[in-house]
Formats: sequence, C-alpha cells, structure tokens
Amino acid sequence: MEFLAGGRAEVRITRSDVGKRVSVRRLTGGGAGVPAFTDAVGVLTSWDQGVLSITRRSGETVRIEESSLVAGKVVPDRPATARHGAARPSSGEPSRRRGPAATARELQTVAARGWPAVETAHLGEWTLRASGGFTRRANSVLPLGDPGVPLEVALERIGQWYDERGLPPVIMVATGQADTDERLAAELAERGWTAERHTTVRIAALAPLADTDADTSRVTLSREPGADWLALYNRTGEATASEEATRIARQVLTGGPSVWFATVPGADGGTAAIGRLVVDGRWAGFAALEVAPAARRQGLATLVMAALAERALEEGASAAYLQVETDNADALAFYDRLGFTEHHGYHYRRARPGGRR
Repeated sequence: MEFLAGGRAEVRITRSDVGKRVSVRRLTGGGAGVPAFTDAVGVLTSWDQGVLSITRRSGETVRIEESSLVAGKVVPDRPATARHGAARPSSGEPSRRRGPAATARELQTVAARGWPAVETAHLGEWTLRASGGFTRRANSVLPLGDPGVPLEVALERIGQWYDERGLPPVIMVATGQADTDERLAAELAERGWTAERHTTVRIAALAPLADTDADTSRVTLSREPGADWLALYNRTGEATASEEATRIARQVLTGGPSVWFATVPGADGGTAAIGRLVVDGRWAGFAALEVAPAARRQGLATLVMAALAERALEEGASAAYLQVETDNADALAFYDRLGFTEHHGYHYRRARPGGRR
C-alpha cells in the first residue's frame, strides 16, 4: 500500500467510517531490524475510547491505538468476482481467467442448499443447523442478515438450541467481500468465541473444467453414494459407526436440488476416486473429491472433475464453486491449476464453554 503517492500521509478516516473497508498505517516504534511502520487492511469494525478494531479477511481482528495512526483511508470493497484476473491485462501480458460474478450472500445461500442440514430453525434471518455432528457446515449457524434480536439474546438462544441437541454452539462467519461478516467476527472475538477451520470459497467458469481429453466414460455417476464411495470419503469414516449416523450422513450428502456421486473403479476391484456434485440453477458445487492413496498421481482427480462438470453443463449450469480449508496446500494448488480463484473466505466461531452468556 502506498500512502505518500501524490501527497503527504494523512489520516482520512473517522468514527463515521465504521463498517467500511479501510487501509491504515501505524507507528510501531521500530528498532534494530524492526520496521518503524506496519499496515493493516480490513473492515473498521469499531472505534471506541481511542482504539480502532480492524477485522481482516481472515477474520483476525487487529486493535490499533488511535495515537499510533500516521495514515488511513477508506478503500473500495473487493469486487464480487475472483480477485485474480479482475484487471484487464496490458498489451503483451497473458490473459487471466476471471471468475463468474457473484455476491458472498448468493454463494452462501447456494452452498447451504447444496449441503442441507437434517434439522433447521430460524432466528430472524439466521439459520440454525444440526445434523448429529456430521460436518461443521451442517451443524452451525448461518448468519445471513439480522437475527431480529440483540446479539447477546441471539447467542443465548443459539446456545440453548445446540445444548438441547448435544452439540457445541458454532457460527459460520464469512469474510472478504462487501456483504460479509467482519463486524460479527469482531463481536464474537470480543466475547471469547474462538476461530477455527478457516476455509476459502473458490469459483470458476464451468465449461473449461469439462474441456479435457480425458476419457470420462471410466467415471460412474449415480444419485446415491454406495458403500465403497462412503468408505473412501474421509468425513464418513466415523459416520458409518452406527445405523443412525449413517442415515444422517446419507441425508446430508444426498440433499440438494440435483446431486450426483462420481466413482472411478480401481484396478484391484476397489474404488480409486470419488467426487460429489450438486447443481442449483447456474451453479455447480463440487465437494468430496478423494483419490485412494494407491491411485494418486494418475490424473483421477481431474478426471472426476471433468465428468461431473460435463453432467452439470448438461443440466444448464455455467459456474462452479467449491470450498477448501486454507491449510490444504495440495488441494489449493490443484484447484489453482484448474482455474479456480478465491472469492471470499469463512471460518467458524465456537463458543467458549460457559462463556457465551
């Protein structure tokens, strides 16, 4: 970031800018080998008693003493497309792929329909979801809009609802776009709700995923996951421990507008690779992509993606999305190669035992 270009450094933000995305520079004191200044970019979530709180895209909140500010300005919200390729390349530069236009709320809504919880309840515009503990997405609050009551009351009701189901109170918090939840992230952090499972939502044009020379006839598509499919999927290992757990897992996995399960048989008669697709209007959601250890480095993940993309195109979809945890470097690199770009992020906030009320 450059504050000095075209003029002197100055603080051009005030308390009235709370809720806006800002860029600030503060004095750190410096010292041997330590920069004298540090920068922060994020949503200005509060400015009280001489302290600014800025929540970054990761959901981390930085507290800055007002007296240490040397420069600050409001910056435009991130566009509702993938960051990579947003600018037109100059002459001679290679073109970069642009993701489809979408708001974070649109993607959150579509993703929720594509991975539906077994049980839901509404608190204003927030949705409480429970599925016997099978996956965090299906056992967390989706806070779209206003809960209709003060936050303290909402958290109390959330705690009671999840307590009744033997589940921890968890809220999914999106960050990184104009319509995401940085202020909620900061308020939960102040109340001791811990952050976990940081995830990036990635999007891409759908057609290029199917435009390969791979022989997709090797991939079997079905409406239900078979036992071999469930055995390879890493999130259902514990879910098959009882009939009830298996029922819940199947209900979540098969839920959604139009769901398909891909299976690639292995040379040994087992299952070499799997994947899941849900088609919802223009969106094709990809998940549960797994390759058996003995079958890796054979292009099977790309093959499964291509077969599922072909089916999604046949059903009228044009855009793709998926979710990857930010510490999964191999998966992030793979989806980069396929042309997926980051749209926004989310993480979960879990109530500290005894500390949510």
